[in-house]
Amino acid sequence: MSQQNAEQDQTLPNPAEMAKTYAEVAQRASRILTHFMEKKAKDGIAAPNDELGVARAFMDMSSRLLANPYKLAQTQMNMMWDYFSLWQHTTLKMLGMPIQPVAAPRKDDKRFKDEEWEQHFLFDFMKQSYLITARHLHDTVCCVDGLDEATQQKVNFFTRQYIDALSPSNFALTNPEVFRETVKSHGQNLIKGLDNLLQDMEAGEGQLRIRMTDTNAFELGKNVATTPGKVVFQNDLFQLIQYSPTTEKQYKKPFLIVPPWINKYYILDLREKNSMVKWATDQGHTTYIMSWVNPDEKLAHKSFEDYLLEGSLTAIDKVLEDTGEKQLNMAGYCLGGTLLMSTLAYMAAKKDNRVASATFFTTMLDFSEPGELGIFLDRGAVAGLEERMNERGYLEGSEMATTFNLLRANDLIWSFVVNNYLMGKQPFPFDLLYWNSDSTRMPAAMHSFYLRNMYLDNKLKEPGGITLDGVPIDIRKVKTPCYFISTIEDHIAPWKSTYMGARLPAGPVRFVVGGSGHIAGIVNPPAANKYGYWINDTKTLPESPEDYLAGATQYGGSWWTNWHEWVTALPGGAEQVPARQPGTRALQPLDDAPGAYVKLRLDTMKKAD
Repeated sequence: MSQQNAEQDQTLPNPAEMAKTYAEVAQRASRILTHFMEKKAKDGIAAPNDELGVARAFMDMSSRLLANPYKLAQTQMNMMWDYFSLWQHTTLKMLGMPIQPVAAPRKDDKRFKDEEWEQHFLFDFMKQSYLITARHLHDTVCCVDGLDEATQQKVNFFTRQYIDALSPSNFALTNPEVFRETVKSHGQNLIKGLDNLLQDMEAGEGQLRIRMTDTNAFELGKNVATTPGKVVFQNDLFQLIQYSPTTEKQYKKPFLIVPPWINKYYILDLREKNSMVKWATDQGHTTYIMSWVNPDEKLAHKSFEDYLLEGSLTAIDKVLEDTGEKQLNMAGYCLGGTLLMSTLAYMAAKKDNRVASATFFTTMLDFSEPGELGIFLDRGAVAGLEERMNERGYLEGSEMATTFNLLRANDLIWSFVVNNYLMGKQPFPFDLLYWNSDSTRMPAAMHSFYLRNMYLDNKLKEPGGITLDGVPIDIRKVKTPCYFISTIEDHIAPWKSTYMGARLPAGPVRFVVGGSGHIAGIVNPPAANKYGYWINDTKTLPESPEDYLAGATQYGGSWWTNWHEWVTALPGGAEQVPARQPGTRALQPLDDAPGAYVKLRLDTMKKAD
């Protein structure tokens, strides 16, 4: 009996530790509340607005649903029949009889991976009840007669957010894993979770900024962004990094990468085994990459034109100056690809043929179908965004990060709510999520131009639709050989949208559809042997993306090897020269890679302030 009592005592939380935890939580909560009230008193309480037009969209949807009561009643009746079937299913399961579920989650739905969701009749009932309700709710609002496409997209998107938020996996008493941990720890997980919640609110200065990873586990240049190289040039907008060769000879034409300025460049240099810049260098490319500055209010005036003149064009000048070559190969990722094509069109108008080839990673040029991002970028939303940007001179990086996270809320929001706040665990160290949380700002003038001329008015695809430095931009005059890689599950730059842009340039184009999504499909090293890709070898791209994919051949492994074969097969692409060491030619080293610009983290700055 005494042994049993001793075992029970060992499972009980230490009273001193409990008291200390409660005191820390109370102190942090008091500090946050005081700061929040002081901030509100200073700033004033702004009236709520509806920049995205969500309320208006749902009012329109509701009125049209009510106009067809028969269809609404039929939907309710179908849902009730499913509930009757579920009750019968649950009764039989309680009696130990095997029976097929009425509703089952998708195989890739990680919310219901715990075996209790399947084995325990009560959790199984809650899971199926939720899935039935979710399915009927979605089916009711997804295709309402008379709604315009933009309104329907808003209704679908925000209904999905509502459905995801109400999943039983997001609540302590209805998640079997959290329930077990709560009983086991006597509620200590919830106290620790509250402390984690308050820490995140404190870091966000009153706004919730969910930690996705342990940021203290990573250091740039130590365990991420580790490929050896030198910063060989810098100006107000970017640092130019040249990577140290790993081969005795390198290809004659250097290779310059233009990353998006909405993220840090080191997504292409996370770790040695999945670093594209290291892989390209190992193949014999003299690899350069632009590391964009993380701007503040001093750069508010910098425009899209400045990013062209002082960014991509200057980088081209410096790479060719450093290597002494007349041409180079280039690649642009997402927004970096949009800038790259704008640069090529600008150069075509100037009869400048210094770019031998251009590769576009998940790049949109025709924005007529922007996917779900378009929900956040109608004219009302952009006007509200511009008002906030003009007040401080830039778009705060966390705002755009939140938008991207909402596109995959279950993976990038709710999974961390469960782990951090309900389970009371610290986020796991993960290099990709470290990069994802390393958000960047964007100058007000540049971002406003980009949103209005690309997303809202779709002028880039039009001949002379935009003018940069007095030069009308016409993509149809670009004859540079182009390689487009898009990914079939991309939720940021949908592949069918990028396909439409790939049909614009006049030169030879290879379009490739990779597996997976916007990041994993691009950062897909050959050694991983994952995802595969599709290529249709037709000389002229079919008009529709569906026709292209229908006639495409699937290949295993990474598209990286296909790109390497393509770029070296171009005229002069296989010519080689002795390896070029950074700092031994025209440009002198200023710093070791990864340089200073990339090390500026906004969350670190806020803590320091």
